[in-house]
Amino acid sequence: MNELRRALAGSRAAVSLVPTMGNLHAGHISLVRLARERGGLVVASILVNRLQFAPQEDFATYPRTLARDCELLSAVGCDIVWAPPEEEIYPEPQEYTVHPPAHLAGILEGTVRPGFFTGVCTVVLKLFNAVQPSAAIFGKKDFQQLLVIQTMVRQLMLPIKLLPAEIVRAPTGLALSSRNGYLSEAQRTEAARLHAELTKIAAGVKSGRTDWEILEQEARQALTDRDWRPDYIAIRRQSDLAAPSTGGRLVILGAATLAGTRLIDNVEI
Repeated sequence: MNELRRALAGSRAAVSLVPTMGNLHAGHISLVRLARERGGLVVASILVNRLQFAPQEDFATYPRTLARDCELLSAVGCDIVWAPPEEEIYPEPQEYTVHPPAHLAGILEGTVRPGFFTGVCTVVLKLFNAVQPSAAIFGKKDFQQLLVIQTMVRQLMLPIKLLPAEIVRAPTGLALSSRNGYLSEAQRTEAARLHAELTKIAAGVKSGRTDWEILEQEARQALTDRDWRPDYIAIRRQSDLAAPSTGGRLVILGAATLAGTRLIDNVEI
């Protein structure tokens, strides 16, 4: 932490933060490029955050590729890579935590992964306090996470501008994710089906269909028939993730497991 603060203290430039868990891919790099366009200093943090993993999840096996990550970040103009050891972020049991509201964090991902957003918000607030950026960049693939953090920033009056970055996809439509590395080549081809089903729902909504639950069920069944295990397929309002109603933009969100690898995606309308 002291080393980070010394590095930041030598500059009066505005700081943009790109928080990551490492094992970087082109999606992460797009966030850094967006930060670079703002000028000033670009800081990328790398931390596999224990607080957001449930006991049965892949915290211990999550890929850690720091040397490669640093090379990728340097190549796109990242000024500072901050990869603190866990004991620096959590030097003692984390008894103070940030609990986002249930109507945002207790649904969808929050239903499947209880406590996930508490872990996310707590570590993000810690990162914000340490780096003190004027802006932070988050990808839209984690749409619910982005909305939860936006709400936290607004309600806690944090002097930080959040910049959402578009999803980066493979040519098949598969959203890039660090966990895609768990998939075989054939499984990656199949993994694009999640995006295809969400896109199919979006097309149905655009055509005038309002039978939301049937659209969701059709997509879940299509995935189940191909040996996926869907957690949810949901049509929601972009503004607050409430059930759709007349007016306002919508987002189709999905999470499902393929061959032991859990994938998430969304399509905005």
